Amino acid sequence: MTTHNAADAAASGAAAEDEQPRGELAIRTLAMPADTNPSGDIFGGWVMAQMDVAGGITAAQRAGGRVATVAVDGFIFHRPVYVGDVLCCYAEVIRVGNTSVAIRIEAWALRQRARDRRVRVTEGIFTFVALDEHGNKRPVPKS
Repeated sequence: MTTHNAADAAASGAAAEDEQPRGELAIRTLAMPADTNPSGDIFGGWVMAQMDVAGGITAAQRAGGRVATVAVDGFIFHRPVYVGDVLCCYAEVIRVGNTSVAIRIEAWALRQRARDRRVRVTEGIFTFVALDEHGNKRPVPKS
């Protein structure tokens, strides 16, 4: 059996055993067979879509209304997501601009085959712009 410390985990992109998600739980969803690629793993695009939904919920709360995704930065896939995993997306507001909100999203998988084992699978920074009723940029409230 191989043991890893937090530095090894950070260097490899894997989560340390005692590492906790950053941010607040925004969504949870079950990875289903229809979401797989030919290798049987869940499509990365499906994971990104779930993270975008989680970020959109968080950004809309902070912006006080409608938002749209304008950028995704620093996106890293650490590990695959498997059929039967519960994908949990955690969101943290990291920057608020005049018309935009940047949200750090971490996706963690609850591995159903390994009871209660939680692993970080993906992370990225999503930037959303606040929109008015006409689809134009609008200011984000200060608090």
